[in-house]
Amino acid sequence: MPYRDERAPSPSTFDTRTPGALAGVRVLEFGNLVAAPFATRIMADFGAEVIKIEAPGKGDPLRQWGEMHGDTSYWWFLHARNKKSVTCNLRDPRGRDLARCLAAVSDVVIENFRPHQLADWGLDFETLHGLNPRVVVVHISGYGQTGPYRDRPGFGSIAEALGGLRYLSGESGRPSVRVGISIGDSIAGLYATFAAVTALRHAEETGSGQEVDVALTESVLSLMEGVLVEYSGAGKVRQPMGSRLATVAPSNTYPCADGRWVVIGGNSEPIFRRLMAAVGRPELADTPGYRTNVERVANADELDEIIASWTRLLPAKEVLARLEQSNIPAGPIYTAVDIARDPQYRDRGAVVDVRVPEIGGDLTMQGVLPGFSATPGTIRWSGPALGAHNVDVYHGLLGLADSEVQSLREQGVI
Repeated sequence: MPYRDERAPSPSTFDTRTPGALAGVRVLEFGNLVAAPFATRIMADFGAEVIKIEAPGKGDPLRQWGEMHGDTSYWWFLHARNKKSVTCNLRDPRGRDLARCLAAVSDVVIENFRPHQLADWGLDFETLHGLNPRVVVVHISGYGQTGPYRDRPGFGSIAEALGGLRYLSGESGRPSVRVGISIGDSIAGLYATFAAVTALRHAEETGSGQEVDVALTESVLSLMEGVLVEYSGAGKVRQPMGSRLATVAPSNTYPCADGRWVVIGGNSEPIFRRLMAAVGRPELADTPGYRTNVERVANADELDEIIASWTRLLPAKEVLARLEQSNIPAGPIYTAVDIARDPQYRDRGAVVDVRVPEIGGDLTMQGVLPGFSATPGTIRWSGPALGAHNVDVYHGLLGLADSEVQSLREQGVI
């Protein structure tokens, strides 16, 4: 049967068409900010029951990051969607007892504290494995659970620096720049998601869980393409190239007559030939210095100026229309405004409008990725209020009496 992308194009109300491929999987999240919560958001989108542990009265600091609606950040409604929020004071022995009880009935535990923090609270893998032999524990930290750097504090920005990404970001001879998002954290979160479902499959086959060690630094490093092998094999240290790629040409950002910029990739020989015809220089495709990618990389400055001299004469819309007509990869540089309005994103459900009761209307946010033909992910609710699911989890799942839940709340345990 041909593949069909079943993502809803823009639900506006919560989507419950399918339970998702991870329905029946319970994930316990001990996470703050980005890395671990990003991983669990993906799992929640595909049906996992994610129980997010937050500190009473405070919650995840991300609740106060970025632009705010009242006392809650807009980011939160995206970041914590489909999750259950439970408060639990892990510095209180009774809170740690509750956490152990929750781990005993969970399939996956994902955390991004400093190494050994869970062990200090009696929530180490050995303890949890003793309570639940099938449990998978995924650790996310700056440098990993072992090694000489393990106890150093680590953020995504530091991982981007040590992983080699920051060195290549920016213009040659100028200070490096960040990508503009917490990409190091999100990359680690993606690896953590993959690790969790991989370890779950092993647990299903063997009945035994395991620990997984995800380091932010190594997650960034793993994406650094040929940087290490080029150094090892050829003694070549790749250098920052701004918006250009060091190994292919032409591939750059070019100015247009209306002040906008477009990205053009003319890497292969057939595409380059079509690009040169589009810019009015068809002879260059057969001119020494431009016939192969190796030659074009050596003459990238001159080639970029030839292309830019054409794009500067036209508005971006016209440049893109002509390149599309010639079947040349190109695109505009989008802002949030452009993304929210783009028909391709809307048609595929990559951008959706989701009802958020706290703001009394819809928020436009990223949809569920990737698309599945049989078990698509869904958005069931936006990020919940702090402790919104205490009764649901402590009473409904663990069986505590309502009076006991109320007493624990009054004592600051939950």
